[in-house]
Amino acid sequence: MITKLRPHRLGADGLPVDEWGMPHVSVPRLLPGVRAAAFQYDTFILDLWGVIHDGAQAFPHSRETLRRLKDAGCKTMLLSNAPRRAHVLIAQMDGFGIERDLYGEVMSSGEAVRQAMLDRTDPFFAALGSVCYHLGPERDRSIFEDVPVTITDRLDEAEFIVNTGPVDFADDVGTYESVLAAGVARDLPMVCANPDRVVIRLGQRIICAGALADRYAELGGRVAMRGKPDAAVYELCLKVLGSHPYRTAVVGDALETDMRGAANAGLSGIWVTGGIHAKEVDGAYGKPGDPAMMAELCRRHDLAPTAALSGFIW
Repeated sequence: MITKLRPHRLGADGLPVDEWGMPHVSVPRLLPGVRAAAFQYDTFILDLWGVIHDGAQAFPHSRETLRRLKDAGCKTMLLSNAPRRAHVLIAQMDGFGIERDLYGEVMSSGEAVRQAMLDRTDPFFAALGSVCYHLGPERDRSIFEDVPVTITDRLDEAEFIVNTGPVDFADDVGTYESVLAAGVARDLPMVCANPDRVVIRLGQRIICAGALADRYAELGGRVAMRGKPDAAVYELCLKVLGSHPYRTAVVGDALETDMRGAANAGLSGIWVTGGIHAKEVDGAYGKPGDPAMMAELCRRHDLAPTAALSGFIW
């Protein structure tokens, strides 16, 4: 069991130490801005929600930082756990005032799920059947484009479930308890199109499909996911980009998806502390987190990001 460090076990520099006064975990090197990383890496795999935007609007410096990376000759790929197709994310970026020519390829967990439903090469997907219950909002239906399945709103007719997250931002996991229990009772396999558990939208925490999938599994249901932190999605990114792992950095705000994914794929991880973990490290967008709190949080997650940023700021 991991216990929290007590205040008196902090060293002179405010970082957690063990009984001999040695650091428990190294603190990610805090960068003054993305420009410091652009001299070391030529390829950046960028998270969207929590790095580029907050779900409702782009962060103040996102457009400028993307432009600077482009001017520096760096390749970029947007990698999102959004349960929607890439063209939907591109349209969203347009709506945020970020032009298409400022970034490179776009990949999402929604695209990966759609492709898996089309290919049916994975044994889990091959056995899904053709009648699907969609657990999620109408705006996520793009993942079914050209996929030969029938969508039903009746669980008793469904052969499998595709989970894209809550219908309303105010919903919690309990809102769907009866649906999840009924799906498990019928032994319906669930495809989770967004491994994220929570995100921050306009300063508020909202649950994602991953939280519903966790509960489904707790109840005894069978679940398959696509997206971060699976190393395979990063391998695909590198193949598409034609980039070398040692010259590639993953930039994201979530430890258990972005930074865990970077670690799984053997890539450098740059942790944006002003995102989902901001309150946990006493930070904010543009305000660096507390080093001791950052170190403790990394220790609890058993992760060691290469570097950290307070926001996606050049």
